[in-house]
Amino acid sequence: MKIRRFETINVVPFIDIMLVLLVIVLTTATFVAKGIIPVDLTQATSAKPLSEQKELIVTITQEEKFFFNDKAVEEGSLESELLQFNEQTPIMINCDKHASFEPFVKLMDLLKQHHYTQIGILTKQ
Repeated sequence: MKIRRFETINVVPFIDIMLVLLVIVLTTATFVAKGIIPVDLTQATSAKPLSEQKELIVTITQEEKFFFNDKAVEEGSLESELLQFNEQTPIMINCDKHASFEPFVKLMDLLKQHHYTQIGILTKQ
């Protein structure tokens, strides 16, 4: 019996498996991004409805004025107005593109100092 050298590898099955895995990953990634995967959540007695959770929208205008949910806030009282909200409050920052970078940095510094973690930046598509 003659021993043959192993010179080639059949990669077709490997490619098939990789393509199937790629399709699965891409399909589930789009569902997760859109948030349409149905989930049956468990119940908790301390859970709050989504409507009770307030979201703070901080707006910085081109004139570098601050607004908290359409309420004008002076720069000197920015910190005291911010502390009225819980650290877990979702905060969305809406900054004019023509405003200087300084008020944005000042706001982010205040948010970091007081351990706010749920921060987002509003943009247009």
